[in-house]
Amino acid sequence: MSRQIPPLPKYMRDTLYPGHPACHGCPIPIGMKTVLAALGKNTIFVIPASCTSIVAGAWPGNSINASVVHVAFASAASVASGIAEALKKRGIRDVHVVAWAGDGGTADIGMASLSGAAERNHNIIYIMYDNEAYMNTGIQRSSATPLGAWTTTTPLGKREPKKDVARIMIAHGVPYVATASVGYPHDLYAKIKKAASIPGFKFIHLHAPCPTGWRFDPGQTIKVAQLAVETGLWVLYEYYNGRIHLSGPSRPYIDKSKRKPIIEYLRLQGRFKGISEEEIKAIEHYVDELWDWIKRHM
Repeated sequence: MSRQIPPLPKYMRDTLYPGHPACHGCPIPIGMKTVLAALGKNTIFVIPASCTSIVAGAWPGNSINASVVHVAFASAASVASGIAEALKKRGIRDVHVVAWAGDGGTADIGMASLSGAAERNHNIIYIMYDNEAYMNTGIQRSSATPLGAWTTTTPLGKREPKKDVARIMIAHGVPYVATASVGYPHDLYAKIKKAASIPGFKFIHLHAPCPTGWRFDPGQTIKVAQLAVETGLWVLYEYYNGRIHLSGPSRPYIDKSKRKPIIEYLRLQGRFKGISEEEIKAIEHYVDELWDWIKRHM
């Protein structure tokens, strides 16, 4: 007798078609399903070269049950801005425009167009799904790769700290910035809903652990994502009206004594296999400084 698999909740059905080519344990389908559950099918995704452009499917197929515009690496924010302005001119108010790009296409190659769209306050939601390297081209380091992490271009571990793109966007003075994690889809869902209700430019920095590039078992994606929050390394918050607002899953960890040791997060990932004690201490110092900054802006 075969086991009966319960159906997906209604809000999660028909968002991402089966048969997409994502790797086992990939966080992208989790994030995409959650975003579409929040926004519905009246959504236009603008996706540059990335793992998602492969998952979504370029011409002639598409795994996402929404409109998708595939664009060049650096242009996601610019193209999304143009689409939003065209919809505005035509009086179309019920379509969401979402730029969905990786850390390479955001923190590096796409930073100029991202900054321009934010400065002009175009009515788009920009989601940076952050798997902390150029995964689709061979696991090369990006500016969002953390200190000490192995990549194919940092075989002895990255020597520079991770670029904090959410804080850069806060400095632009945009209406809404949030951090999120695939380990907490209900939190992501609520933030997408809020972003959709706010006119102007919205930025969401989505932590997306990659089993292939981070070297962990594909069945551990959610555990790794949640550990990043539980150690205080990834803080879930929203920024609006000039203040930081901690999200529920991160609230207990404002108390340092409640955070799990950083090493619990690092030891699950083969990319940190060669990390030194000095680098671990530097990461712990980074976490302390991050929380100090958050407390000052709450």
